[in-house]
Amino acid sequence: MIFLKKPLIVLTGPTAVGKTSLSIALAKAAKGEIVSADSMQVYKHMDIGSAKITEEEMEGVPHYLIDVLEPGEEFHVVRFQEMAKEAIEKIYSRGKIPILTGGTGFYIQAVVKDIDFSQDTEKSSVREELEKLAAEKGGEHLHQLLAQKDPESARKIHPNNIKRVIRALEYYELTGEKISLHNEREGERLSPYNTAYFVLNDRRDRLYERIDRRVDQMLEKGLVEEVRRLARMGYTRDMVSMQGLGYKEILAYLEGECTLEEAVYVLKRDTRHFAKRQLTWFRREKDVIWVNKPDFEYDDKKILEYILENCKKRGIL
Repeated sequence: MIFLKKPLIVLTGPTAVGKTSLSIALAKAAKGEIVSADSMQVYKHMDIGSAKITEEEMEGVPHYLIDVLEPGEEFHVVRFQEMAKEAIEKIYSRGKIPILTGGTGFYIQAVVKDIDFSQDTEKSSVREELEKLAAEKGGEHLHQLLAQKDPESARKIHPNNIKRVIRALEYYELTGEKISLHNEREGERLSPYNTAYFVLNDRRDRLYERIDRRVDQMLEKGLVEEVRRLARMGYTRDMVSMQGLGYKEILAYLEGECTLEEAVYVLKRDTRHFAKRQLTWFRREKDVIWVNKPDFEYDDKKILEYILENCKKRGIL
């Protein structure tokens, strides 16, 4: 008996490349509904800094995993995978095609490859010790430990991403194996879906220009006020949500650690670095279809036609 794989469209790319408007056009043309693969848009009250899609921008297209958690709640790849799979099943039951869109590559991989995280859910005593060490000596110290034990992972994980540094060290301590090898093995898994995986990209200079412009627009829309309001609500920088780009930098300004000008400089610089890391991740993924905007003369219609054409070739539409 042949079991046909269910269809899944993935639309990703670096931050500020223009995924949102394209995802809406794609959803309308493909009779799809959107599952957000974004680690920040899941939080309520965090609209400006996360560049969250608005009700108007959705144009009636149903979206899942947006505005569903409070900033104090923990959100990680295991929880994302559970919630995304639930949303995907709901979309199939409505006779629609799920479109996974957003820029968090590891989250996308977790769904596309259905990565097994069953060993990862229990909090071990090793993790507790590492968390204490992080609180005492800081993330940089932990990152140096990781560089000694698993240089490959240390290269891929930013020192500020303390949670992932801890996870990699914990995995090494518990299993004696480098998490980079584990991830490589998991990344080789066959997808349970019939997937068309698109990466939207642009020339680096244009992308960086868009990033700078987006940060300026966030400030005009009231980013500082949004962060101030979150701080008043009791959300602090040790929370995962407040570690997001746009939040930790403005928080540093509000707490008197730097001027607003310095905070904005760091935010723009770190967002550019983040976009670079996103592209590095997508280049490592196999079987992706690159959609380079200059190749289509920045014509959204041509880009959409190309995506739909490739979906048809793969038997998705």
